[in-house]
Amino acid sequence: MTEDNFVDYVSLNVRSGNGGKGSSHLRREKFIAKGGPDGGDGGKGGDIIFKGDLNIWTLYKFKYKKHFKAGHGGDGGRNKRSGRKGEDLIIKVPLGTTIIEKKTNEFITEITEDNEEFVLLSGGLGGRGNSYFKSSTNRTPRYSQKGISGKEMIITLELKVLADVGLVGFPNAGKSTLLASITSAKPKIGNYEFTTLKPNLGIVEYKDFKTFVVADIPGIIEGASSGKGLGHYFLRHVERNSILLFLVSAEQDVYKRFLILREELLKFNPELLDKRFIVAISKIDLIETSKRNLFIDTVSKDFKSISVLAISSVTNLGLNLLKDELWKVLNSDKIE
Repeated sequence: MTEDNFVDYVSLNVRSGNGGKGSSHLRREKFIAKGGPDGGDGGKGGDIIFKGDLNIWTLYKFKYKKHFKAGHGGDGGRNKRSGRKGEDLIIKVPLGTTIIEKKTNEFITEITEDNEEFVLLSGGLGGRGNSYFKSSTNRTPRYSQKGISGKEMIITLELKVLADVGLVGFPNAGKSTLLASITSAKPKIGNYEFTTLKPNLGIVEYKDFKTFVVADIPGIIEGASSGKGLGHYFLRHVERNSILLFLVSAEQDVYKRFLILREELLKFNPELLDKRFIVAISKIDLIETSKRNLFIDTVSKDFKSISVLAISSVTNLGLNLLKDELWKVLNSDKIE
C-alpha cells in the first residue's frame, strides 16, 4: 500500500431507505360485489450497515464517492401482498474505523473486529394497507398509510491504524528505512523532516511462517500533543497499536529524545504509556566501530532498567535481534 492510497479521514452523507406505501386497494372480483379491503403493507426501507473487513487497510474508496443510499421499500399490493423490503447497503471499512456524527462531533461507534456489523441508520417502516384498518365499525376503509421516510446523517469516518507494532520517533529518525528493511513495504524515504505524512504498513515475516504488522507513524515533534506539526493527526494512529517501538537516532541525545516522545504521548493520552514498548537506537552505523560499544553502554546507563537495542537499517546490524524482541514482547503479558 502506497502513501498516496492511504486515506484515514473522510466525510460521508448516508441515508437509509424510505418505507413503502400501504395499498388502499378494494377487492373486486366477479360474483363478489363487495370484496372489502385487501391492500397490503408497504415494505421496510433498507438499512445503512457498516461492516469491518480485515482485508481493507484504508478509507481510499471513499475519497471520491461521498453519498450512500439504501434501497426504498416497495409499495403494498392487492390481495394483502406486502411490498418488498428495501435493499440494505453494507459499507465495508477497515478495522479501527471510528464513526462520528459530523454536526455534533459525537462518537457513535468503532469497528474493530472482522465481519463486525453496526446498523447506523434503520430504514423507514412501511405504511399499513387498508386491510389493517378494517373493523366492525368500518368494514370498507379506503385509506392507507404512507411509509416512514428514511433517516439521513452526515458522518465522519476516522481510521486509527490497527497494527501489532507502532514505530514512534522524531522526523528523520529512520522509521521508514527500518520498515523497508524488515518488511516488503515501500515507504517514501528522504533525508528531510516529515517525509512520511501518512502511516505506512508492512508485514514482518518471522520464523516458522509467523507474521506481525508494523506501522510507520509519521514523525512526532515536541509540542505534537498540542497540535504542533500535525501532532493530533499523527498521534491518534498510535492508539490502536499493540506495542510501541521508540526509535531514536544515534545522532541525537537518545535518552532526552525518548523522554520528550514519552511526554508527548502522556499529554495526548495517558493510557498510551500503559502500552508495552521497546527502545532502539537507529543509525548506529554512524558511530565509529571502535567507539560503538562505549556509546551503547553510556546510553544504556541513562535508561537504567530499560533495555536498549542498537540497530542499523542500512547494514542490517541488529535487525534479527530486534525482530526477536518484538515477537517476544508482542506475546508477553508484561513489560520487559
